Amino acid sequence: MHETTERFGLRLHRAMAQHGPLCVGLDPHPQLLSDWGLADSADGLRTFSLTVLDAAAGRSAAVKPQSAFFERHGAAGVGVLEEVLAGCRERGLLSVLDVKRGDVGSTMEGYAQAYLAPGSPLAADSITLSPYLGYASLRPALDLAHGAGRGVWVLARTSNPEGEQVQLAGSPPVAARVLGEVTREVAGQQPCGDVGVVVGAGVDLAAAGLDLTVGCVPVLAPGVGAQGAGPEDVARSFAGLADRVLVPVSRGLLRAGPDRLEETLRSWSGQLTEALHRT
Repeated sequence: MHETTERFGLRLHRAMAQHGPLCVGLDPHPQLLSDWGLADSADGLRTFSLTVLDAAAGRSAAVKPQSAFFERHGAAGVGVLEEVLAGCRERGLLSVLDVKRGDVGSTMEGYAQAYLAPGSPLAADSITLSPYLGYASLRPALDLAHGAGRGVWVLARTSNPEGEQVQLAGSPPVAARVLGEVTREVAGQQPCGDVGVVVGAGVDLAAAGLDLTVGCVPVLAPGVGAQGAGPEDVARSFAGLADRVLVPVSRGLLRAGPDRLEETLRSWSGQLTEALHRT
């Protein structure tokens, strides 16, 4: 499929309008591979991943591969990740590559080229970034994404409890300052920005100083499923934001196994869509 320079935010908004808020988290844990009867190898990884892509195509807005679970298999695993990203493009699925990169200068430029540059084997529609070397350090990735029609998701208030040590520090909290930077970044982009924030489902938004109703910042909301949050937590945290919240579900969906994958995917999609539109 040819490269596109259409804004990521427009493609994201269209995909969610058509398929709802579900993003299938592709986290091939060793135990999950075993539960599927697959070897903990690059071949097992490939079978698992392509089966998930086939089930997700036409039924979800996006797929979120976690890079670590591919990297742990070395060069062969990274090769499978390249296949997954190409497979997303072939199936019309948006990709959210979860790499959480964050560095400075030429190193950040290198990461940007690897994951966002047109023609790169690892290029994704969007990637996750960590702003904790300073938001401005992300500029090479932000600028390349903008020029290539791709998106980024900046960590703001993550779903892990340890995150509050950094993300809630200061007044206003660091998380709120990150959201402020992203809000300025996407000013004027309608109906959905190209740069979003990562905010865990069920976290205390007030404690983090987060008002997500301002502007058109999309939200990637992890923590649902195996981490304990459910559709009601999503609805409570993101009331009124149904058109801008993308909800990854991984083990909570995939542990149903390959035989029940499509059924479970439809169930999660329906529950999340109903919960968000009920508010």
